[in-house]
Amino acid sequence: MSGTLIKLAFRLLSLLGLRNAQRLGRMLGGVAWKLGGRSVETTRKNLRACYPDLNKQEIETLGRKSLQETGATALEIPLMWEWPVERCLGLIREIEGEELLEKYKAGQQGLLLLAPHLGNWELAGLFFASRYKMAALYSPPNQPGFEEYMKAVRSRSGSELVATDRRGIMRLFSILREGGVVGILPDQTPRREGGEFAPFFGIPTITMTLASKLVHKTGARPLVTYAQRLPDARGFKIVIRDAEPGMASKDMTESLTALNRSVEKCIADVPAQYQWEYKRFRRTAPGEKPVY
Repeated sequence: MSGTLIKLAFRLLSLLGLRNAQRLGRMLGGVAWKLGGRSVETTRKNLRACYPDLNKQEIETLGRKSLQETGATALEIPLMWEWPVERCLGLIREIEGEELLEKYKAGQQGLLLLAPHLGNWELAGLFFASRYKMAALYSPPNQPGFEEYMKAVRSRSGSELVATDRRGIMRLFSILREGGVVGILPDQTPRREGGEFAPFFGIPTITMTLASKLVHKTGARPLVTYAQRLPDARGFKIVIRDAEPGMASKDMTESLTALNRSVEKCIADVPAQYQWEYKRFRRTAPGEKPVY
């Protein structure tokens, strides 16, 4: 699908409103679960690996809910991209950990926001971009014409989008040294040269080293954040927490272990809202049994 058609589809879907978008997304996610396929099998394998104590029925129940919530996230994106920023922010009903933003004032100390694929990460980005001059890392999409649309909607609140190349990475270091704010998705599988193995749910997992290097070299304060979807289309709760203390360690394994543990603790709050269909364990550590 071309960028123009995607843009048109997003504008039409944005007319649904939050309740109908979530309802339709969950319905599509439920249908996808019944039909099976790669996303369903990946979800099952991830859940079995991360929650070995759950029985088959519990895995099936959580997996189905997870795909339904992923559907809700997908159908919320057109709203987050097409609605005015103020209308999107109006969906936030509660902020947990707001005192940390006052404690670690941007401008005096850089803030590194670690936002995993949990809940509605687009809204979490809008929330912080509405308060700070910030930059976020992004990967250019493959669809022709779509990149400009994506950059336009994500930067409409003042956020600077930084590509995942050498120049972009250097820009992130510069922003944090100046006391700015940077957002990163910490649970993406990095390129081989950009990651090391560290435990994630007890499984040796290739984990990005960029976030740890940003903290080590700039002194930025790492915070973990996500936008939790509330029941009955009531809106969202922004959750902000300190990353685990070990992330500041100069020992990379200790730092990456703390990073993954920080993400695990957020997932534990609302496991069904995590994107379990993503192949997080696609690279296997030497001597380990493949998950897929």
